[in-house]
Amino acid sequence: MGGKAYEIEMEIAGATAMWTRPDTGDCPVSYPAPTYSAAKGIFEALLWGPAVRIVPTKVEVCAPLQYHNYQTNYGGPLRKPGVITGGGGYQLLATVLLDVCYRLYAEVAPVSRSTKGRIPERAKLWDSKTTAPGHAYQAIFNRRLGQGQCYTTPFLGWKEFGPSYFGPFRETTKVCAEINTMLPSMLREVFSTGYASECAFTYDQNVEIAGGVMMFQRGGGLHAE
Repeated sequence: MGGKAYEIEMEIAGATAMWTRPDTGDCPVSYPAPTYSAAKGIFEALLWGPAVRIVPTKVEVCAPLQYHNYQTNYGGPLRKPGVITGGGGYQLLATVLLDVCYRLYAEVAPVSRSTKGRIPERAKLWDSKTTAPGHAYQAIFNRRLGQGQCYTTPFLGWKEFGPSYFGPFRETTKVCAEINTMLPSMLREVFSTGYASECAFTYDQNVEIAGGVMMFQRGGGLHAE
């Protein structure tokens, strides 16, 4: 990283979540916990900036895993051209999670030196006037989290699945220690080289949820062929 990292954390819960497994095709199935990029996106909903680097470190699953069949009529840009021209859509089937709750952990710091060349000058100038940018980012995040302020509204995988709660840890929330599973392969990131990067899918291998806790692999990510 381009400076000292500082820890940040938050809780998020909602009625429905979808952490899409790419290997499940046209009828997608959710992972049991958010991917690295999904967790990163939730943090960035509160604290985003071209010079800010957020590295998710851990997820705690705090509600039993309940899978549910979900159906919706899709009308987006991934339809076939003929269907779009005719104004039609198609029914999308998915397997989602119900009544989810997670505690998310991450580290925040200035971006690495290799990314600095893509950063706008105004962002560089702000960092240069701050003796500890990472600490400033942490303070900004904690203030926004406590006040419920967002750069954009966080969501649980798919944008239509908004949270029923996001904020500091609640005393009533407990980790589901009975959840233990192994994911042979899990999507890590789609844009893996930082701000203004090209699309580059990466995956983590043998990701374990042990006692309801999933640790993200440090510096992990295998590029898809």
